[in-house]
Amino acid sequence: MESKLRASWPALGRPSTFKARANYSNSSRSGLAWTAATSVAMTQSTIVKICGISSPDALAAVIDAGADMAGFVFFEKSPRHIDLETARTLGLLAQQHISKVALTVDAEDAALQDIIDALAPAYFQLHGMETPARVAQVKARFGLPVIKAVGVATAADVAAARAYEGVANVILFDAKPAPDAAVPGGAGVAFDWDLLRGVAAKHWMLSGGLDPNNVAEAMRVTGARAVDVSSGVERERGVKDAEKIRAFVKAARLS
Repeated sequence: MESKLRASWPALGRPSTFKARANYSNSSRSGLAWTAATSVAMTQSTIVKICGISSPDALAAVIDAGADMAGFVFFEKSPRHIDLETARTLGLLAQQHISKVALTVDAEDAALQDIIDALAPAYFQLHGMETPARVAQVKARFGLPVIKAVGVATAADVAAARAYEGVANVILFDAKPAPDAAVPGGAGVAFDWDLLRGVAAKHWMLSGGLDPNNVAEAMRVTGARAVDVSSGVERERGVKDAEKIRAFVKAARLS
């Protein structure tokens, strides 16, 4: 039986209890062959999202580890950015196996429609300066649930996130970037987790500086039951590491 958390999570895909084994060949255009193997029970109470997926091998590692959500970045300044053709390929490989999240930064409607046509995401993750009104507009126009990222450095930032409650389906608390930062996330920087003690939002995720070594402590301090990671499972900037992905999912699920 699925956990109450997972069952209540908006639009969360529910991968069947198989382990996806990567049989991807660089010489094959058919992509990954998913084979029923060791069961990955999807009854755990923690929801795990791995963001910044940009290759079939990385996607295979995320599915193989049993994560719930795979994030795909559509922001050219990011080292994890993918174009629409790559999104189309990865979207086909991911379908039925994991919930796809399209991360955008202050994107216009035309760009969002192009992403839907290519990736067919289950969620939009709005990671820019989108206002509550813009979040509502995106939900109404495209009919997809929205994860709204909120940068956190102080208690005032956490309080400001309340403006998105009842508008965004999920609030993602991330480390607030420096004023001169080129990208709004994925920098591997944590914020003061104590700021999230007692957060009352119905659905929220913790992000920012998480890795396999600290995710359990971050969840203990904040009470988070949904976590998001990108740089913390990479061997170099923008390149995912399968072992770190597996270790992160395991650590989060055991917490």
